[in-house]
Amino acid sequence: MLCCLTPFFVFSQIQTTETLVYDGENREYILYVPESYNGTVEVPVVFSFHGGAGYAEDFIYTNDMRPIADTANFIAIYPQAAIDPDGGTTSWIHKAPTTHDDIFFIEAVIDDLSLEYTIDQSRIYACGYSEGAILSYELGCRLNNKIAAFAAVSGSMLEDYYRNDIYGWGPCSPVHPTGMMLIPGTVDQNPHSTYEGLSYGDMPLYMSVDDITIFWSNYNNTDFNPIVTNVEDSAPNDGSTVERKRWLNGDNCTSIQELKVIGGDHDWPGSFGNMDINATREIWDFVSQYDI
Repeated sequence: MLCCLTPFFVFSQIQTTETLVYDGENREYILYVPESYNGTVEVPVVFSFHGGAGYAEDFIYTNDMRPIADTANFIAIYPQAAIDPDGGTTSWIHKAPTTHDDIFFIEAVIDDLSLEYTIDQSRIYACGYSEGAILSYELGCRLNNKIAAFAAVSGSMLEDYYRNDIYGWGPCSPVHPTGMMLIPGTVDQNPHSTYEGLSYGDMPLYMSVDDITIFWSNYNNTDFNPIVTNVEDSAPNDGSTVERKRWLNGDNCTSIQELKVIGGDHDWPGSFGNMDINATREIWDFVSQYDI
């Protein structure tokens, strides 16, 4: 009797801390693989970036993508920023004059993941908080060939003056229509996330929210005027409300969305600050619409 054996794969839910040597340093990232992953179907990847001086092991609870990954079947990645040689705290995109550039660290993580897991290279997403939001914008600008869509919470986008004259990267240069969501607070006083942007003397450093939405809506060729609706004020005691603004009908069906937290500070809605929306859920619902 001949017995034909069909190989099969059995995976279980995995959360590990992975180490990758990049730029002469041992760098880490938390990897979460849902139980639904079986290795036979390509799955999306979502990167989540903590704020400056923060840690991935803490941020995973602020922006907890794991329950969504369990049902939507994607891999969640929480990279850890390195210590800034000048500031002595964890920092994304080390400040000049260092040549360190975390854009390529994230590219290395993507390459590393591709060796071990069956990932959908057309559906890699990024999101971040505060300085992690700045990194998300940079990925949207400079690793755009790999990032399908991204979201930024309580953090701004660098002005080209900052990018050209200080870092020497050149202007923001995406290469495909890119879905973008931002969740800013109107009373956020953190220097790199004020709603109005920031300049130092005659040096423009961080873009205003209006300039950011103009840049990406123009690039994506969306409708000129956004559709504006008010989100239900389901938590009237949180001191803030939310206005949803959507620029639709962009190239390749892309859109831009701003969740304007009126009265919001340097927060992650749904975890702290505004409780009318859940930023984690809003981000997945938005970015998951898009591929490269």
